[in-house]
Amino acid sequence: MKAIKLNQLAVGKLTDTEVIRRVLAGEKELFEILMRRYNQTLYRVIRSYITAEGDVEDAMQEAYLKAYEKLDQFRGSAAFSTWLVRIGMNEALQKIRKNKRVFFINDQTEASSQIFQLSDQGQMNPEKNVIKHETRLMVEKSIDQLPEKYRVIFMLHQVEGMSNTEIAAALDLTESNVKVRLHRAKNMLKDQLFKQSLDATAFEFGNSRCDGIVQYVMDRI
Repeated sequence: MKAIKLNQLAVGKLTDTEVIRRVLAGEKELFEILMRRYNQTLYRVIRSYITAEGDVEDAMQEAYLKAYEKLDQFRGSAAFSTWLVRIGMNEALQKIRKNKRVFFINDQTEASSQIFQLSDQGQMNPEKNVIKHETRLMVEKSIDQLPEKYRVIFMLHQVEGMSNTEIAAALDLTESNVKVRLHRAKNMLKDQLFKQSLDATAFEFGNSRCDGIVQYVMDRI
């Protein structure tokens, strides 16, 4: 089924429950609303387990297909996003087992445009754009190095903005467990960022800046 152009005003007024009811009643095209509404959420939870972009997209597609096939099993006891997150996690873990990938494969190229969307009003000069890009990559790399059980909670809470209650429901954990893991994830992330920032080139004065000072002084002596 091809994606269709939906009336954005009408779409915004429909609750998840109403969309699901109408999809189950035969308006299959409305499933697109749920996909567009939770694409970012699903991407981020799967990206917490898999970094290869092709595998992430494959897992997302499979998760949506599973969600559509089992939509009549959604009871509404939890938010649809929570239900979808569980399906996405299962697909990610199945993909890892299938490919025998136990450890993350760092792939920061395409992911950098997806995570931590920083505002850019077109007013930043090239140097600032480079700094922003490199900072984002450093943060993403540090998150990727967190142990899986901490990484997924950090991603859902800090990046996606889910509450501890929502995360606990999605991961089948207690809220206190979520809080503990989130606290540890933040501390580990700080350590990772600190290690990456310990660079001998920090505050380096060289290259063109050095040449400029030398030239300036030599021209005047």
